[in-house]
Amino acid sequence: MLRQKSFQLFLPLFFMLLPLHARAGNIPWPALPKTCFVKGRPATRADVKRGCAAFVAMANGKPVGKPLDIAIPQYAYEIDKEAHAKTPVVVIQAEQGLGIKMAGVTLVGSHRRLVELMSSLQLLGTNKPE
Repeated sequence: MLRQKSFQLFLPLFFMLLPLHARAGNIPWPALPKTCFVKGRPATRADVKRGCAAFVAMANGKPVGKPLDIAIPQYAYEIDKEAHAKTPVVVIQAEQGLGIKMAGVTLVGSHRRLVELMSSLQLLGTNKPE
């Protein structure tokens, strides 16, 4: 009876951790882009329209973004603590606006761009992860 209960407790934990392990290995990381990213300045609407940025930090119709001093572009994981998952991304912009640090990222394996809080990213640097 004790074995069965232990197994029943372990099984949900195993399936919660499975996405973290499954996504962390054997990722087809792309080469970092040589162009089409925003570094050292705030993104503009034109950058977003071209697909080189994911957002424009605005308040009251005026740009408020200030670039963050990190390597752009670079590899990262978006960490979903609730789902226990890591999603591979490439950071294409990083800005602070109204005290909020944000990053524009491209999902690895797609052209989809998202806005993430910097606190939800694990930055990996400019060398392709192994």
